[in-house]
Amino acid sequence: MFSWYRQVSKGERYTFWACFGGWALDALDVQMFSLVIPAIIAEWGISKTQAGLVSGVTLVASALGGWICGAAADRYGRVKTLQVTVVFFSVFTLLSAFAQNYPQFIVLKALQGFGFGGEWAAGAVLMAETIRNEHRGKAMGAVQSAWAVGWAAAVLLYATVFSFMSPDIGWRVMFGIGILPALLIIYIRRNVKEPAAPARKVA
Repeated sequence: MFSWYRQVSKGERYTFWACFGGWALDALDVQMFSLVIPAIIAEWGISKTQAGLVSGVTLVASALGGWICGAAADRYGRVKTLQVTVVFFSVFTLLSAFAQNYPQFIVLKALQGFGFGGEWAAGAVLMAETIRNEHRGKAMGAVQSAWAVGWAAAVLLYATVFSFMSPDIGWRVMFGIGILPALLIIYIRRNVKEPAAPARKVA
């Protein structure tokens, strides 16, 4: 099943792992909210409807991020856009830990969603243009599975943090840890190259 991995170049592998890590860390940051909803409801006294609205706003913002950052990837490059979006959603995940009330939190989560959607768009295009045709489907499928890895990491993080901290502090600590995906930038800058622009056909 994974014999294709041995057949791709070092550059293709670097791109694969950069996108795999981005997808997994996206899932980690985004799924943390669904785990800490009870703690946030208790701290701010918001309703379940208001809590659900946060998820809705985040998803709508992620769609907007995908559209805008997809265009940015065409104009400024896939790798550069990927780096910017990873930092963007990591920073706003961190800032969510310091929200003082519900309105602040929903704005910060919307901005996090924008970065999350942008990262998916830039990463998908980068993968499609870097991985050779005969292995592209397998590589993309493997990268999609990174979402489950990120979800599992979020659950483990939640279990660990909430075992040692009270809920009102624990949820903030989890979002604070959400800055870690920004470290992926170091790997991307060192190893991932911009794919060559395809030759234009002359009519």
